[in-house]
Amino acid sequence: MNSLHKTAFNGFTLIELVIAIAIVGVLARISFPAYADYKERAKQTLAVQDIAMMSAQIKMYWQDARAYPESLADIGLATKLDPWQHPYMYLNLDKKGNGGARRDHNLNPLNSDFDLYSRGKDNKTKLPITQKDSLDDVLRANDGKFIDLAKNY
Repeated sequence: MNSLHKTAFNGFTLIELVIAIAIVGVLARISFPAYADYKERAKQTLAVQDIAMMSAQIKMYWQDARAYPESLADIGLATKLDPWQHPYMYLNLDKKGNGGARRDHNLNPLNSDFDLYSRGKDNKTKLPITQKDSLDDVLRANDGKFIDLAKNY
């Protein structure tokens, strides 16, 4: 055997490196959007939990005062922010009537006692929850029997 042909190469070739970098790029392209979706779903879940907790506090206030609070400040939640760092929206329907109430696709009010919701990621909303600006809102409906995204109502 000729000793010139027995040389061993240590390391990667340029083609192997390019293939490895391409594989990492494809994996990153797949995983980053999935991670962003996961973070958004986690924020929505947190908003649902916040609204359920706040709704319970509002109902406890009603048990004591026999009236719903005028604002979230009355129950110590004036500075409470949703997961997107926007204030939660509250409307006492006993005092204000249902003129400013959130509405379903038939324009019927969602609640008879109070509205409580987050304007969602885009921080935009319309009273009818079927409008494009309202679909990402996390809201309370059916007097608390439904708390979820408006698009799921």
